[in-house]
This record gives sequence, C-alpha cells and structure tokens, in this order.
Amino acid sequence: MPRPIPANGPSRLTLVTATNHREYDRDAATLTGAGSDGFRAVQFRPAHLAERQTAAWHGLSGEVIRFVSQESFVSDYHGPCHLLVFYKQAARHSGESMIEGLPRSTLYDLSGKLTFVPAGRRFRESQEPRVFTRATYLYIDPHGPLLEREAAAAEAELAARLFFDDPVLRQTTLKLEALIEAGSSGSRLYAEALGIVLAHELFRLSYCGAVRAEPIRGGLAGWQQRSVGQYIEDNLSEQISLAELAELAKLSVFHFSRAFTRSFGMPPHRYHTCRRIEKAKILLAKLNQSVTEIALDLGFSDTSSFTAAFRKLAGRTPTEFRRSVV
Repeated sequence: MPRPIPANGPSRLTLVTATNHREYDRDAATLTGAGSDGFRAVQFRPAHLAERQTAAWHGLSGEVIRFVSQESFVSDYHGPCHLLVFYKQAARHSGESMIEGLPRSTLYDLSGKLTFVPAGRRFRESQEPRVFTRATYLYIDPHGPLLEREAAAAEAELAARLFFDDPVLRQTTLKLEALIEAGSSGSRLYAEALGIVLAHELFRLSYCGAVRAEPIRGGLAGWQQRSVGQYIEDNLSEQISLAELAELAKLSVFHFSRAFTRSFGMPPHRYHTCRRIEKAKILLAKLNQSVTEIALDLGFSDTSSFTAAFRKLAGRTPTEFRRSVV
C-alpha cells in the first residue's frame, strides 16, 4: 500500500466525516483514515481546480468533487482500491477517457453515467469541460468486509466498465454522496448498509452484465433498450415471450434476439432471470415476506426452482443471502 501522509504534510485539509477523523493531502492526493494506511486517490491536474469533500467507513471511502472552473484538466488513478465514479454533472467539448485494457471513449455528455475501475487498473481522463464538473468517487477495499463474502461466492472477477448506466448503483451512489456532504456522525450504520448494497450490485454486474452506454454495432438502439428493459422490469413475475419483446422493438424474433444479446451482454431469458433475482434480493432484505412468498410473487413455480436460480446467480441460497444482509 502507498505510504501514509506524514504527520505534518503540506496543504492539509482536515474534515470531520460520518464515522471518523479523515485527512486529505492536496499535494499528494492521498487519503488516510483512522487505523488505516494511506492510499492513492484520483489525482487532478491542475489540482487547484477541484474542491474535495471526503468521508470514510469500514472498507469504503468516498469523495464528492466539485470543479470551480471550466479550465481543461486531466484526472488519473492507479491504486489498490476498486474505484466507482458517478458523473453527476459532466460534459466536455473534447477529451477522452480510458481504462487500461478497454477501448478509449470520447463521449461528450457524461452526466448520469457510471464508470468502474478494478483495483490495480490504470484510469485516465482528459477534459475540456463545457459545464462545471461534479462527480462522486467511491473507493472500495477489495480485501475489506464489503467484498470478502461476495468474493468468496463469486465465480467471476469484477470487470472494468466505462460509461454505463445502472439504476440501483446510481441511486446507492447518490445516497452515499448525500452522507459525504452531510458529514453526520449518526450515519455509520446506514452507510455500511449502503456499502453492502454496493458490493452486491457490483458482483451482480459480473454475473448479469450491464447495458452499455454507447451504441454497439448490431445491437438495439437506445429507445429499443429503454422500451424492452422497462417492459421486463414491469413484468418480472410474468412469462415473457421473445415475440412480445421483438414486437416492442419492431424487429423480427431472430434479429431481436441477436441484437438484445449484443446490447445487454446476454440472451433475453437470462436477463429476465437476473432481474428477477435482483428484485428478490431487495425483497429478502425487507423481512416482511417468506422465501416461499417471494418465489411465488416473482413467478417461480415453487421454492426449489427459485432457490436453484438464486444460487446459480448469487452464489448462495435465498436464506443464506437474507442472513448475510440482516
């Protein structure tokens, strides 16, 4: 791990955060927390353009970044923690973004997009902004408590993703952003609960894939993705035929199936099952329904078929999952 900040380092901003005393060294772009070594955060050049507010919890740290100018800047990250970026407001006249191992992107409007950088991968962006950029950066310890149980059950590593959309991850990130800004000492348990959701969702992407933010040749158009995706969400408990979905997209069944797989990273039936299991996770965490009731509500014929599907995608049974989040 990178060295901690020295006790009397230069240009230090001290913040009281949600759970502990946290310090940020503007020059070294290093974050430290109580009882932990320092780690390298995203660096911005010129550094004075970015105002940073930080917070730290067990296995999870975050920054809300606001740029005070529309001058061009470069951001760079290469660290031991996973990085999740949510661009709340970001658009550029020119520039590019890259994650080591993925194609570069010159997407102009980044607002509302997410980016995930696995630990140890290089991430770099250049921006000539046309708005005042605002973003949230979440740093997740790959060996910390949020990921250790998920990683033990996972069959796939967390994959790098550049500019994607995921409603659950976006809403979870917004809630953590609000906690960073509030700096309330009473938010620890809520933040840790959100961190568990964050971990589940990141591994869910590895199992179930994610809709790509940029058009894929041979895939569905944006309006087709939205229409079909929303129809599936509204009918999770129903048996949905390929013909129904193809009609929504105004394509033949053959062409729809191929285009859907290109855009969503999996066939329609598997995507439908993945979304059912994600809805099941939310219901299991609420404790007001039994496993059998949830299975029937989501359209499974019986508890055993639900348990088999859940175990295949989540790496554990519904009961085991409920115990892990309660």
